[in-house]
Amino acid sequence: MAGYVPHTDEELEEMLGFLGLEGLDELFSVVPPALRLAGGLDLPTGLSEADVLDRLQQLGGRNRGAELVCFAGAGAYDHDIPAATRALAGRSEFVTSYTPYQPEVAQGVLQALFEFQTLLGRITGMEISNASLYDGASACVEAVNLAGAQTGRNRMWVSQGVHPHWRQVMRTFAAGTGHEIVEVPLVDGVTAWPEVASGAEAPAALLAQSPNFLGCLESLPDARRVADAAGALLLVAADPVASGLLRTPGEQGADVVVGEGQPLGTALGFGGPYLGLFSCRSSLVRRLPGRLVGETVDGGGRRAYVTTLRAREQDIRREKASSNVCTNQTLMAVTAAIQLGWLGTSGLRELALRCARGTRYCREALLGIDGVTPAAPAPTLREFAVRTSVPAATVVDRLADEGFLAGVAVGPGYEATPYEDCLLVAVTERRTRAEIDAYAAAFEKAVR
Repeated sequence: MAGYVPHTDEELEEMLGFLGLEGLDELFSVVPPALRLAGGLDLPTGLSEADVLDRLQQLGGRNRGAELVCFAGAGAYDHDIPAATRALAGRSEFVTSYTPYQPEVAQGVLQALFEFQTLLGRITGMEISNASLYDGASACVEAVNLAGAQTGRNRMWVSQGVHPHWRQVMRTFAAGTGHEIVEVPLVDGVTAWPEVASGAEAPAALLAQSPNFLGCLESLPDARRVADAAGALLLVAADPVASGLLRTPGEQGADVVVGEGQPLGTALGFGGPYLGLFSCRSSLVRRLPGRLVGETVDGGGRRAYVTTLRAREQDIRREKASSNVCTNQTLMAVTAAIQLGWLGTSGLRELALRCARGTRYCREALLGIDGVTPAAPAPTLREFAVRTSVPAATVVDRLADEGFLAGVAVGPGYEATPYEDCLLVAVTERRTRAEIDAYAAAFEKAVR
């Protein structure tokens, strides 16, 4: 089989010459050596295309993970995706090779996004939702930017319970915006919000995640009281599944609600694509990042949908714009709308309840093992952290040999805290009692 390369040697030379590079190796030099293939694929010459594909499938089979029973979460969850969600979200009207950047000619997509916004507003308890952002991390960044623009302050109090990757992304963006990210530590698994000291600079916002990265439920009313005393906004990173059981963040005082929408019908996919959720109070709508789809009527009185606001239109006052996001994650948002519509109120509650029950059962089973202790006493919903006498990474390796993706070792972002090297375990509605029993039995052997 001859390699199919769509570019000629002359075209490659022209590109490298334009870039001022000596060769392709120099072009890919930014890729760490450990991730580069040395010497090319070990494939015999003369193979047919079918034989090559078969060989590549064999090589791909060496990867581990997909066959393991998943107890890992940490921001990406193995939820069930109903056949209806897969079938409807996969229709060609939604899955196109081109994002509908001219939404005025895509009424069906606009209506789907309008439904997504409406459903998101209901599960967050907020008045306004946008048509989505890229992922949970980008939604946090945009919430921080909104708070800075709204209050005219630069300091942000961010709970250490916020996903460590999201905190890292916020710090990266803050280097450009000038925002000061102050991390507030956890005590017994939940955020210990301080009061603003006399004469100290007040924060623009408090950002809490609930359930937080360790799975613990935060007290949002407590955060609200601290925010009010500081004259700050309360930003909440919420879990859309948890909304099936808990009071909405809006009911608990949030000004802005963000989150990751992957649990709403998007399959795990080696890091993406994901779905950023963003809702806020109507008083903040003029600072809403991304797109907002609205419902109206056309000249003939017929119902129609339009992009009502989007950051691109803020160009006319560019220096005052708090966001430059002018698009959204359409397919993932449509998928989430289908999933929420399919579940309905009772279905979402049942989903969250099954997660909570499975988590409680699994947590009690693990804590019944000698040497396994809870990382925090706070209530949890779908995820919890435990400490064992064996390093968490070792437990993960040992359980992989038993057929389980054991969890996620808590590391970066929690250095020198009581939670470092704990194991974060997630239980979704997909985990059966038999699987949890088998997992607990294997866990007991792994920590001996």
